[in-house]
Amino acid sequence: MRKQYFLLASLLYAIAVFYLATTTPISPHEAKILYTSNNIVGTLMRWGQEIIPGFLGLRVFSIFFGFLSIALFYELSRRYFPKQEDVYLSTFIFMLLPGILTATTLANVAIIVLPLVLLFVLLYEKGHFLLLPFIMLALFFIHEASIIFFIALLLYGVSHKDKKLSIFSAAFLIAFVYLAKGIEIGGRPSGHFVEIFGLYATVFSPLLFLYFFYAMYRILLREKKTLIWYISFTAFAVSLLLSIRQRVYITDFAPYVMIAIVLMLGVLNSSVRVRLPEFQKRYKIGFYIVMAVLMLSVFLIVFNKAFFYMSKDPNKHFASRIYKPYMLAKTLKAKGITCYDVSHGRQRYQLEYYGISPCTPIRK
Repeated sequence: MRKQYFLLASLLYAIAVFYLATTTPISPHEAKILYTSNNIVGTLMRWGQEIIPGFLGLRVFSIFFGFLSIALFYELSRRYFPKQEDVYLSTFIFMLLPGILTATTLANVAIIVLPLVLLFVLLYEKGHFLLLPFIMLALFFIHEASIIFFIALLLYGVSHKDKKLSIFSAAFLIAFVYLAKGIEIGGRPSGHFVEIFGLYATVFSPLLFLYFFYAMYRILLREKKTLIWYISFTAFAVSLLLSIRQRVYITDFAPYVMIAIVLMLGVLNSSVRVRLPEFQKRYKIGFYIVMAVLMLSVFLIVFNKAFFYMSKDPNKHFASRIYKPYMLAKTLKAKGITCYDVSHGRQRYQLEYYGISPCTPIRK
């Protein structure tokens, strides 16, 4: 990918991010965090509201962490690819991931975890170990699902005989067990195994996820296993195992699997560039098809508002839980109604954000 194309794509991407953050009504997840949570996401949302009014204020810190993640991923890509064109392409694919785009424009913990993971990998590969324990400590307190990250670090440290990394990661794992933190494990076989594949397909886009699956498997069998591979593969494997017995929250795993884009492009390059030009055609066609589906996914996200209003059955639209409370609040305000009760708790928080209080107080 040429530099001028990458810069143009970056500009359009920034415009799309600010457009989505400014025009997309508050989501059920954001509303619940805003009114019930004192964690770092809720705190940053409230700080943002004080700085900038409207939807953008809620998400200004998410946008910052999203752009920071892209910058760190760019630096990481430079360590993996000798050609600058590959660096641009890798970063371009990364920032277009539906999971990155939505995480940047909707406040959530994943977009705070992601730059910490990228910074950790970048510093580790550069040999700067002084700040690594502090990053591990931040992840320990910010993200309960970071136990996945520490398991991956322990596996990598043991296999590569890195004593310091093994000791620190083991210490944090012991702390997780002692404090009874981490991902809740329970339930019984209930059919969520298929659901997790659908969630990953939304994070990557369907065809790109299939290639992620292939790349992880190929590296497992024959390629060099880097720290990024250990992190991504461990998160992916754990999510599949947990999905057999319980519902899995994709935000717990997405920050650790999406960084595998550098590995996926590396696998593609090793498959294509060892062949003569006349035998590269089918690989290039496959790449263009995957990118077309990815671009279509981005198009649907960016213009989701227009598709919602054009939909014959808005209830079936993937963003209906975001737009329906917003439209209801506008209708109620037009009629002079200031309170309203709904059956879904998170929708009540959404209405409260628009100034429609519950007639019956919410039990917190």
